[in-house]
Amino acid sequence: MKAAGRLLKIREILESQEFVDLETLCGLLNASESTVRRDLSLLEKDSFLKRVHGGALALQTHDQLLDYTWQSGRMAEEKRRIAKVTAGLVDDGQTILLDGGSTAAAVARELTARSLHVLTNSLAIAEVFEQSRQIELTLTGGYLYPRLRVMLGQLCEQMLASVKADVLIMGIGGVTETGFSNNNTLLVGSERRMLEASRRVILVADHTKFGRAAMVPLAPLDVADIVISDTELGPEYQQMLEAHGVKVLLA
Repeated sequence: MKAAGRLLKIREILESQEFVDLETLCGLLNASESTVRRDLSLLEKDSFLKRVHGGALALQTHDQLLDYTWQSGRMAEEKRRIAKVTAGLVDDGQTILLDGGSTAAAVARELTARSLHVLTNSLAIAEVFEQSRQIELTLTGGYLYPRLRVMLGQLCEQMLASVKADVLIMGIGGVTETGFSNNNTLLVGSERRMLEASRRVILVADHTKFGRAAMVPLAPLDVADIVISDTELGPEYQQMLEAHGVKVLLA
């Protein structure tokens, strides 16, 4: 394949998924790593993509994925329905660990009248519970990532390693046969600690997150007890999760 054809193919791939790894590109383009790296450098100079360790991210998508305001307005109705179903699985008196994504924040809004102990690394979720007198709220601490409005890093992970929760409710960046993934190494670090700290894991994700691998692998599919998505989720993804022992609920 000539250079112009390779560049077009890379563009097409990154228009359909946020991240593609170097090995996959070499296979799809039937080209060497050095050739593909040169192609990626050209596209990076054109501001189409961002080169990252192991591959490339679509640049516009990368910026949006790391912006809480943009995420909050995306698929808002689907997130609202997912949140209602998720809240119905939470029992009063439980300790709930809430990840910092916009779907988890939608779940938080459904829990404000409940009697719970909530642990979170999210400023947005803390604000949801600000006036909730029955909610005992604990923040993890850590480095504040302002665009995502979450606390991350070593201090956050150390705190999470010292606690236990009845239920984890977590959003996710990508879901494929190889597992769950997300878009930032610091995010994945804290999320792995959350998974270790929780007796039950509920992952919440609208249907657009399926079939697309985000940049950083998080965990295999069987780490989840329940995945809640919207009714547009394809049956092949439902079957994929169920084959790994994961219960699927659609909102």
